[in-house]
Amino acid sequence: MSQLVFIVFQDNDNARYLVEATLEDNPQAEVDYQPAMIRIQADKRLVISRETMEEKLCRDWDVQEMLLDVISIGGNVEEDDDHFILSWN
Repeated sequence: MSQLVFIVFQDNDNARYLVEATLEDNPQAEVDYQPAMIRIQADKRLVISRETMEEKLCRDWDVQEMLLDVISIGGNVEEDDDHFILSWN
């Protein structure tokens, strides 16, 4: 049985970078563009990396900044200064 984790962002300028970075770190992830929101899902684990986001933005980035654009999350959250991880344990 598949256990999909997901994160849904508001469809705005910040989300474009979040989607790019998330897909770079999670090539197996699927993206679903819907009106006003973007859903990214993957089987069992999804990682959003500070380092990858900083490369995309060309500036320092705090993982907490992402939460301003989050609509919904599915999975257990593990967060530190360098990563935001969704998983099913």
